[in-house]
Amino acid sequence: MAKEMRAQYEPVAEIGVGAYGTVYKARDLQTGKFVALKNVRVQTNENGLPLSTVREVALLKRLEHFDHPNIVRLMDVCATTRTERETKVTLVFEHVDQDLKTYLDKTPAPGLPVEKIKDLMRQFLSGLDFLHSNCIVHRDLKPENILVTSSGQVKLADFGLARIYSCQMALTPVVVTLWYRAPEVLLQSTYATPVDMWSVGCIFAEMFRRKPLFCGNSEADQLGKIFDMIGLPAEDDWPLDVALPHCAFTARFPQPVEMFVPEMEKLGAQLLLVGRGGRGDDVGVRGGSSNNLA
Repeated sequence: MAKEMRAQYEPVAEIGVGAYGTVYKARDLQTGKFVALKNVRVQTNENGLPLSTVREVALLKRLEHFDHPNIVRLMDVCATTRTERETKVTLVFEHVDQDLKTYLDKTPAPGLPVEKIKDLMRQFLSGLDFLHSNCIVHRDLKPENILVTSSGQVKLADFGLARIYSCQMALTPVVVTLWYRAPEVLLQSTYATPVDMWSVGCIFAEMFRRKPLFCGNSEADQLGKIFDMIGLPAEDDWPLDVALPHCAFTARFPQPVEMFVPEMEKLGAQLLLVGRGGRGDDVGVRGGSSNNLA
């Protein structure tokens, strides 16, 4: 940690280690309040910091201006050059006690009350609507990236894979943690902001189940588990020039949501399937649109 960062923040405990950096709980020595420090060691080149790091900082600084209640707040940024080829970037966030995964793990049987799930989802979707309204697709929504304060306030976090979206933009295929990845991403087809809504559906079901809905161990296995529930789309609806052909999967038909999420009430099941237009017999993936799949 740079000298000026050490003078202001005292690390207390390691919170977690992810693909993009280590996160620490720390105390702000000036205010006495806790913050979260995300330390990212990045390889620099002739163009400076990697695009993903610059992207996260730029997006968070842009969002900070609005101070949305359901978006984690970026408080400070510090970059320290360690070597000619490596730079350490420290992002200082407001500290939140737990993520949604921890929150669900701590919930005693039989699970969260329906009214609590409704409240969490309302806040979650409010934050996501704010992102999408600002042309930002998160691309890595999962319980670990949804923070829940001690008072029950939801805050979306970890924008390392997020980016500003436009209709003409080419988007990278390897995004979103596997279990929450939309079919068009798994197939490496074109995609847009609806991929976030697919993740929302997976997380919504997980709030009832208290375990992930689709737990694949590869792209093909993940798609197979998805098709076990929603059925295999018709070959005519299969997108062209994708990683996996239609013939790689055996025919199967849509199954009731209750088979996979027995804890969910009827209205919740209808909401989960609303992106499919309420039609269990016509689930398409043509053109990479998750409007038919979310």
